[in-house]
Amino acid sequence: MASTKEVIEVAGREVTITNPDKVYFPKSGRTKMDVVRYYLAVADGALRGAGGRPMALKRYVNGIDGEAFFQKRAPEKRPDWIETVALRYPSGRTAEEIVLRDAAQLAWVVNLGCLELHTHSVLAEDIDHPDELRIDLDPVPGVPWSQVVDVALVAREVLAEHGLRGWPKTSGSRGFHVYARIEPRWTFAEVRRAAEGFAREVARRAPDLATGAWWKEERHGVFVDYNQNAKDHTTASGYSVRPTDEARVSMPLTWDEVPGCDPAAYTVDSVAGRPDAWAGVEDSRGSLDSLLELAATFKKKAPAKKGSGRREPTMPLIEITRTATKEEAMEDLERWKARHPTVWPLLEPADVLVDSMRGINSVWFRIRLNLRHVPEADQPPQEPLEHDFDPFAKWKEMQARGETPERWRRPAEEAPAEEA
Repeated sequence: MASTKEVIEVAGREVTITNPDKVYFPKSGRTKMDVVRYYLAVADGALRGAGGRPMALKRYVNGIDGEAFFQKRAPEKRPDWIETVALRYPSGRTAEEIVLRDAAQLAWVVNLGCLELHTHSVLAEDIDHPDELRIDLDPVPGVPWSQVVDVALVAREVLAEHGLRGWPKTSGSRGFHVYARIEPRWTFAEVRRAAEGFAREVARRAPDLATGAWWKEERHGVFVDYNQNAKDHTTASGYSVRPTDEARVSMPLTWDEVPGCDPAAYTVDSVAGRPDAWAGVEDSRGSLDSLLELAATFKKKAPAKKGSGRREPTMPLIEITRTATKEEAMEDLERWKARHPTVWPLLEPADVLVDSMRGINSVWFRIRLNLRHVPEADQPPQEPLEHDFDPFAKWKEMQARGETPERWRRPAEEAPAEEA
């Protein structure tokens, strides 16, 4: 069946939207064109957060129920008014990533199937020095939203005491984000170190509510995730549409709104026309000096002994499965539960570790169980994995044949950029 197209005029340019009636949100019937219209309605706010920054493309070419995939490189076939900047990765490879400046470019990337705007913490003019400190408050399963909000308020307090203004937003999922604009004069390593010191201070002040523990099985409450500041990491910027049935968005808020906020209230249908709570964020840059001094007061974690091999977990962990999709992983967990009906009731929500792992250009899933609440004599042993998905299998096959491509391409059956 021939694809349909709709040409819209945005920011003085013509933007072609292919398959505008393709359903992206099956339960509500929202289409690709609905998402385009949403982004055009909030373009000023969306570009305030994502504009001028290199971005990775997370493409939902078949809607939220289809497999999403990451694409670092800008499509080769693109209008000459799409701006890019070259980023270099630890592997030594480079990629031309898209940089948004106006609403026409924003509409163009949405047409590729991008629901979320996954941006780096740097500006295109200086890709070696972040201008944004990013804190992701990630609750472990079972933690109520009110606790996330309480930790966000502690985060605001710590930032303010160290000369930085925190800008809050919902993540659009279970978590919460607090960003702070900084002067672009520190390296990624320094920014991450400052963020780690910040996380440990929040956990020190609210030990019953928050944690800075790196290993997932050791966490409780709300994890203050400082690793979002590592080089090459991207996060969903403000106004990003998230792949939820309700089409929630990552909503910038004022601090007065935070105590009573409900992440479910912010959707593509409800936020257009709201004043942008982050107006003025560009003028709020501060210094990291004080946070770096704070970080230096915390004792560094002892490194693993040389030659000791892989880290030994401090908790009794078993692994259940590794799969290409979350649905498969959860089905495998159900089978494990059926085999161990007396053990499952002893586990708490935080003991079920569902890990979303990034492969070469897509996400895969792993499930582990923390048996800390199961008496040692009753702890089941590690069993053969239900599935043992290898996200790098095809890459390994290519390597074995001596084919190490400069870049990884999606299989031929994936829709090309102009037909997403």
